[in-house]
Amino acid sequence: MTGKEPFEAVVTQHGATVLRVCRAVVGPADADDAWSETFLSAMKAYPDLPADANVEAWLVTIAHRKAIDVTRAAARRAIPVAETPDTEAADAADGPASGLDSDLADAVAGLPAKQKQAVAYHYLAGLPYADVADIVGGSADAVRRAAADGIATLRRTYPGAAATKEEPDERG
Repeated sequence: MTGKEPFEAVVTQHGATVLRVCRAVVGPADADDAWSETFLSAMKAYPDLPADANVEAWLVTIAHRKAIDVTRAAARRAIPVAETPDTEAADAADGPASGLDSDLADAVAGLPAKQKQAVAYHYLAGLPYADVADIVGGSADAVRRAAADGIATLRRTYPGAAATKEEPDERG
């Protein structure tokens, strides 16, 4: 016995977090594909994962890499039209139950890449700055700065920012 929980339990426990991160990083249209690719890769590698590993950080790392793959693939495709028949379905999937409303998704999508990743991985996935730094590269201080800049931009530009409560300082 390896002492690890079954992979199905890992998907159940961390699936929503990974999906929120994927939606924040690649957008609602490509999030399901990135989520699926994340868990397909994770399923193959899970038997070799040490029992004491931080599974959530490991999954977010895989999701980060899959998001990069999706972004690169999208750059090679033709530019899509503004309105498609599935736009309403994507908007419905971004409701409060998904953990990311469409206005917030648009505001996060407008952030520079490093800020978007830092905000998504720290605030949506709940990873500590050190783990986020391991995923995106750089130092924990640089990630903290990028997350702070991203949150400051969101507070200025996100329509619902006035209704949200103040975030505590997370130094440490």
